Amino acid sequence: MVISSCLIFAVYSIKLILFSIGGEEPIPLPPKRQPISSRKPSFPSNIFNTFDDFVNTYIDPPRKSCVDPKYVLSNNFAPVDELPPTECKVVEGSLPSCLDGAYIRNGPNPQYLPRGPYHLFDGDGMLHSIKISQSKATFCSRFVKTYKYNIENEAGFQIIPNIFSDFNGLLPSVTRSAITLARLIAGQFNPTNGVGLANTNLALFRGKLFALGESDLPYAVKIALDGDIITLGRHNFNGKLVKSMTAHPKIDPETNEAFAYRYGPFPPFLTYFRVDPNGIKTTDVPIFSIKCPTLFHDIAITKKYAIFSNIQIGMNPIKFILTGGSLVGMNSRKISRLGVIPRYAKDESEMRWFDVPGFNNLHAINAWEEDGGDTIVLVAPNILSVEHTIERMDMIHGCVEKVKINLNSGVVSRHPISTRNLDFGVINPTYVGKKNKYVYAAIDVPGFNIVYAINAWEEAGGDMIAYD
Repeated sequence: MVISSCLIFAVYSIKLILFSIGGEEPIPLPPKRQPISSRKPSFPSNIFNTFDDFVNTYIDPPRKSCVDPKYVLSNNFAPVDELPPTECKVVEGSLPSCLDGAYIRNGPNPQYLPRGPYHLFDGDGMLHSIKISQSKATFCSRFVKTYKYNIENEAGFQIIPNIFSDFNGLLPSVTRSAITLARLIAGQFNPTNGVGLANTNLALFRGKLFALGESDLPYAVKIALDGDIITLGRHNFNGKLVKSMTAHPKIDPETNEAFAYRYGPFPPFLTYFRVDPNGIKTTDVPIFSIKCPTLFHDIAITKKYAIFSNIQIGMNPIKFILTGGSLVGMNSRKISRLGVIPRYAKDESEMRWFDVPGFNNLHAINAWEEDGGDTIVLVAPNILSVEHTIERMDMIHGCVEKVKINLNSGVVSRHPISTRNLDFGVINPTYVGKKNKYVYAAIDVPGFNIVYAINAWEEAGGDMIAYD
C-alpha cells in the first residue's frame, strides 16, 4: 500500500506515536546545499553564466518579494537537502505490525540556491517518504531525478529557465530567451528530453507511482525495500504521450482509467485524453473552444463526464509588457466557466460551457451526478482574491463551494460549504466520481501561507460538520 499526501489521508484508531529520526546515535547533518559539480565549466558555459549573472544583477534583479529568494526560501519554505533512508526511533507508543506501506509527499525544493529571481512554484521536485513495515518507520527525502535535475546537477548550475521566475517583463524575457537559445545551440541540453520539475503531485496508477508536474511527462518512481526513493524515468505510455500532462489526473476506482489533459500557450490551448485500464493512451481530443491560454490546473470526473474549470488566470501579455509582471496573471474582464464533456468523447462537439462568474478553483475535491444524471455537482475551493495567486499567495482565501449544474435547463447554482481558508482537499479515492461524505483539507494560516492543521468535515443535510 502506498499513500500519497496529495491523494488521501488515512486515519487509524491507534494511540499517538511519536518519532525521532536516527535512532540512538545522532546522524551527521547533510550539507547545506547540493555539492557543486567538480567538472570544470566549459568556455561557452562561462560565457553564458556571465550573461546570466548580468541579467540577474542589472536587468532583472528580484525586485518583488514574490521572486526574491531571501523571502521565498525562508521559514517553512527554506531549502532542504536529500536524506538517505534513516530509521525513526519510536519514542512513545508503538507501530502495529499490520501497518505496512508508505506516506509520501511532493513539493518544490531548489537544487541550487537561485542566482536571480525565484518563484516558489519553480523548485525541483523533492519526495519525502515515511515507510512503515514490520513495526519500523524509515524516513527518506530524495529529489525526483528529472532530465532538468540531472543535467543541472552535472553542470553545477541552472541551465533550463523556469516559467514563473525567469520571464518577468519583456526585456528580461528576451535576454534570457537568447541565452537559453545559445545554450541549446551549444548542446548543453535537449528540450525533447523534458524541461519539467515533477514537483506538484503524486499519482498511483496501475500499480505504478508517478511524480507529476504539468510542464512535462510523468516520472515513474518507486520506494525500495530499504525505504529509499528511486526515480525510474519519464513515462510516455508506450510512446503515445509525447507532450506534457496535468499533475492532477483523476483515476476512476471502478474502471481503473485515468482521465487527464494538457494545456499550453499555443492552440489548441487545452487537449483532453484518457488512459485505459491497460495503460494505453487514447486519441487526443483538442478543445478549440478555448480561445486564449488559460491555467487549467485540475480536472474533475463523474461517471459520465469530465469537468474543466476555465478560470480567470492565464497568460497576461499586456501586464507582462507594460509593468514587467509575470506572464501568468488574472484577466478581470473574463467570465469564469465550467466545461462539461462526455468522458468518452471523440471530439469536442458535445462540450458544453456554463458561465460561473467569480468562480476560480485551482483544485477540485470531487464531482458526481444527481437527479438521474441530469445534474452535475462539483465541490471545490473557490479562490477569493484570485488576482494575488501568483504574486501574493498569502492574500488568497479558499472558500469551499458546492456548484450544481442542471444539464437540462443550464441553470447553475452555488452553495458555500465553508468560509474557512481551505485547500488541497482529498477524499477516500474509492469515491472519486461519486457522492462522498468526508473530506480532508488543509487549513491555511492567514498572512503566512503555511498549512498548520488538517480539517476534516462531513456533510449532513447540506451543512458542514468540521473536525480539526
